Amino acid sequence: MILYKTNEEVELMQISALLVSNTLAEVAKVLKPGITTLEIDKLANEFILDNGAVPSFYQYNGFPFHIITSVNDVVVHGFPTKDELKDGDIISVDVGTIKNGFHGDHAYTFIIGEVSPAVLNLVKTTKESLFLGIKEAVVGKRIGDIGAAIQNHNEKQGYGVVRDLVGHGLGRDMHEDPQVPNYGRKGNGLLLRENLVLAIEPMINMGKKDVFLDDDGWTIRTVDGSPSVHFEHDVCVKKGEALILSNYAPIEAAEKQNSNLNTSYY
Repeated sequence: MILYKTNEEVELMQISALLVSNTLAEVAKVLKPGITTLEIDKLANEFILDNGAVPSFYQYNGFPFHIITSVNDVVVHGFPTKDELKDGDIISVDVGTIKNGFHGDHAYTFIIGEVSPAVLNLVKTTKESLFLGIKEAVVGKRIGDIGAAIQNHNEKQGYGVVRDLVGHGLGRDMHEDPQVPNYGRKGNGLLLRENLVLAIEPMINMGKKDVFLDDDGWTIRTVDGSPSVHFEHDVCVKKGEALILSNYAPIEAAEKQNSNLNTSYY
């Protein structure tokens, strides 16, 4: 069932989404070689609780951590661990919050230190594709228009567009209808109507599109060990131009202030 939001509900959802953005900005301030993803998990959980919300992911279907940290060849659902991050790692951090009864849920990929031009281009292209997909999230377009925009931009670069995982509707539940694939055909799929809220989230591999489930039952990795990048925004369908409920600006500002992070692809 498709659940369209009232304008008042959209405003409440924006509060949750912006708290995710601010949490990711706090993460961006501390990322460096030597920090562990468990430390990041603790920091994010405390920040979310201090702001009157709770983490969406904790114990969701049994997930044992507060945020998701996916490093290098991990596509999504990576567990925070005691392993230290290293120069040359890329890490996507996915955060969810529940406040006022509504979820916020989005992700950002960070580059720690120096990486190859090929990795920089993967991050750049994936982030660009997110905004190309968002441009299609307007009244009168279809779900396939979003996926086609993301798919075409990435496949032109020879990247693998993950098929096994998709974006989704968002609201009082973290995963609502409809599914939002990062691939598709223009003019196909659900007709978009006003105040449908979507989590649009390209998951793009440098190599093949194929992935596999790790032994922990959660972590999704690329089959060929190639790097994977994940960006995600919370978006409300509107006439003419989509309303992005989340905000990358505080994340990018913190990222640029942290000399351990590489923003040269901007």
